[in-house]
Amino acid sequence: MTFDQLSNSTIFPLGEKIEANFIGDAYLQMIFTDETPLNASIGNVTFAPGARNHWHSHKVGQVLLVTGGEGWYQEEGKPAQLLKTGDVINIPPRVKHWHGATKDRWFVHVALTPGETDWLEPVHEELYHTG
Repeated sequence: MTFDQLSNSTIFPLGEKIEANFIGDAYLQMIFTDETPLNASIGNVTFAPGARNHWHSHKVGQVLLVTGGEGWYQEEGKPAQLLKTGDVINIPPRVKHWHGATKDRWFVHVALTPGETDWLEPVHEELYHTG
């Protein structure tokens, strides 16, 4: 999937390039940031091929709604899961994990994130390429 094909199928704008806690090119368009009624931020995250975030965890948890492309989700100590459009990932509180695009496909998800995120170390190339 090329970027043009992806951008024609997504409902939210690409957003701003993310500079911290990511490897490769990733973009964030915040959709919702009000404290009421959910007290959860909602952001649309677009990952270029090969892009991924660092290992991290969420104090309250997180839900990912995959809206385009293909990507990876991995919890520490478990094999990576291939994600495709329509997949939903429910991440429990304080579970160390990462997510991002496959090496040759764009990946888009909506992230519902209440509470704080604890950012950790980068996902190294060797782990990323073994999936």
